[in-house]
Amino acid sequence: MDLNRLRVFVAVAEAGGFTAAAERLGSTKALVSQQIARLEAELGVTLFSRTTRRVTLTEAGSELFADSAPLIAQAESALARVAQGGDALRGTLRITAPVDFAAGMVAPALARFAAEHPDMQFELVAADTVLDMVAARIDIAFRMGWLRDSTQRAVMLGEVQQWVVCTPAYLAAHGPISHPSQLAEHRWIALSLLPAPLSWRFQREDEELTVRMRASMRTDSPTTLKALVCEGAGITATADMVVQDEVKAGRLLRVLPDWQLPTAGIYAVYPPGRHVPAKSKAFIAAFREFLKTRS
Repeated sequence: MDLNRLRVFVAVAEAGGFTAAAERLGSTKALVSQQIARLEAELGVTLFSRTTRRVTLTEAGSELFADSAPLIAQAESALARVAQGGDALRGTLRITAPVDFAAGMVAPALARFAAEHPDMQFELVAADTVLDMVAARIDIAFRMGWLRDSTQRAVMLGEVQQWVVCTPAYLAAHGPISHPSQLAEHRWIALSLLPAPLSWRFQREDEELTVRMRASMRTDSPTTLKALVCEGAGITATADMVVQDEVKAGRLLRVLPDWQLPTAGIYAVYPPGRHVPAKSKAFIAAFREFLKTRS
């Protein structure tokens, strides 16, 4: 009997379905179903009751799960301890991050980390689109904003303020802005990556209101968003760290500084799986220390 099928069985039982188990194992639903069918054939029992809506353990499946789940967990823990036991980290660490964040934050932190771990190799993929971590073999994905998928394995590393910004020339041409409600009449540049790119909630002390913008332009790239607003194409909201140098230099103006927008986050997202590799944990710890030097 192939004991790896027992591991697949435990994953299906814990995840409550073949699709979720496949995501956890980095496999396909068809392959997981095939492994379970073979295990049932070898044991001569039915382990799962399957309907179109759910997968549940049979009596035999419940007994097998109760006996095997602790053993599988212990085995995986033992392998993880061995894999993480050495002081020197090895292998390849693949990271993805938005273009500006990759250049401004991840790259300098990675350069320091690489100098301390000469036996490792690194790949930094700068992309403003969200990559499939399993297909791209990504170990860590840095994401800014608000995570759409609450089931993702993510660690929040810090907070980001959202600023409404435009060029001085744009403001001179379109008139002063003294209240958030006026933004609905302006040329808003929307970031389509956001869950609700045209709806923004403003707060000042006890006053709160939501403004629905009219998009004159849309883009799926934070880098392009910054370029468009710096060229005077319109007004937008973006992370403070993305535009703080331009605001400090006077190339952009922060509009409505007395009003606060919802705080976004800086997240490290891991691919599906039971364990986070030592190399990923080590880099995230180093990146946290790097962030402290920038605060």
